[in-house]
Amino acid sequence: MKYALFAIAAGVLLAADPSAADIMKKVAENQDREQKERARFIYEENIRVTTRRSNGKLAREEITDLLVTPTPTGTEKKRQSIHGRYWHKGRYLDFSGDPVPDSGGLDGSLTSGFRDDLTNADSKDGIGKNLFPLTNEEQNDLKFELVAKQIVAGRSAYRIRLGPIDTKQFAWTGEALIDEKESQPISVYTRMSRRIPLFVRTLLGTDVPGLGFSVKYSRVDDGVWFPVSFGTEFRLHAVFFINRTITVSMANKNFRRATADSSILYQ
Repeated sequence: MKYALFAIAAGVLLAADPSAADIMKKVAENQDREQKERARFIYEENIRVTTRRSNGKLAREEITDLLVTPTPTGTEKKRQSIHGRYWHKGRYLDFSGDPVPDSGGLDGSLTSGFRDDLTNADSKDGIGKNLFPLTNEEQNDLKFELVAKQIVAGRSAYRIRLGPIDTKQFAWTGEALIDEKESQPISVYTRMSRRIPLFVRTLLGTDVPGLGFSVKYSRVDDGVWFPVSFGTEFRLHAVFFINRTITVSMANKNFRRATADSSILYQ
């Protein structure tokens, strides 16, 4: 009796639990099917991107608020506001609205580029599709291991470890928490399975140590889960003179189903 209680408390898996591959297959099926459901929602998105120099000093910060609305092929993101600050000639300058100052400089290009690239407007959930292995297409080259079961916010969840089948391949590795009842992701953490080879770093002068992403999901309706927070921080060394620590964070909120009126309004 004591052993049984200890096993449950420790999250020991039982023989009746499905395999990690079966769990992730259900997740993929839900993700593929849920694209239509997610496309029926309007929500607000806040994105913060910062760059820091090698000494840790802030070089630039941009904070953007967007309204995300459905389209026939994905989502449309309309900027509602943008503000921030940047280092210029020995002091910080604040800015608000368009045109964004010094957007063509090194840090201006980095902040706008990572904001646009890492939050993909073609994805119905607002996250770049290639960052998290949740759909059938993205899971083809990965292997999964069921580590444990645990309780998350009162719901039973599987903790699954993931990594590339070919260990020589550049791919994502990490862990995912999957809601047992609805086979939906609660959180996913990924990082690169390998560092860029030394000869590539030397030849091209490019390295991104510490590259990884984390995302948390929330249930906004029956069977519909959305990413509510996303974050990454990594260093970028490129072309022998760029040396920055880049932080990207995103938060989604105020989800509501699009009505006929709102769909017409935002088209």
